[in-house]
Amino acid sequence: MNISSATIFCASSSLAGGEFVEETKALAQILVKEDILIQYGGGPIGLMGKLADTVLELNGKIRGVIPKFMINEGWAHQGVSDLVAVDTMQERKKIIMMETDAIIALPGGYGTLEELTEAITLKQLGLISVPIIIININGYYDKLLEFFSVMLANNFIKKDHNHTWQIVNKSSEVISALKNSGNWDPVRARKNAAI
Repeated sequence: MNISSATIFCASSSLAGGEFVEETKALAQILVKEDILIQYGGGPIGLMGKLADTVLELNGKIRGVIPKFMINEGWAHQGVSDLVAVDTMQERKKIIMMETDAIIALPGGYGTLEELTEAITLKQLGLISVPIIIININGYYDKLLEFFSVMLANNFIKKDHNHTWQIVNKSSEVISALKNSGNWDPVRARKNAAI
């Protein structure tokens, strides 16, 4: 699979640190080394800021997609020159999910969770077919994955629906996961969307 761009979902919290920051920087370094355009939410703080700062330090390619109200609040990264201003959060999500070759989720809060589950839903419905990689740093997503298993056990999703994403524990495993992601058939996905 040829990956020239990747969308990254991650936290804007300035309080998240430690291994979350180190793995975010590592991911940025890996994607820059692979000459992949990194697309993200355009913010300057938290893991979003660390991601952007690392890419910029390495002269990598990064694009921020951010609603105008966030720009007006001063929430845009001043160093990211390729900044796409949109009117709504929905428009932002449409661009970052539809105009990419891969989606990668680092740990984050409500926004990251919402983006990740929407991407999984879009793939389940056959509306996107790109690889979705969840980086489960320090077991951050363990409880969410357990809840997905509860959904399956109670017949709210099919077993196939739990194959819309891949789990890795470290950023160093992302490229291998992308290369081994296989093809996702949107027609078959749509036929299997209903339970």
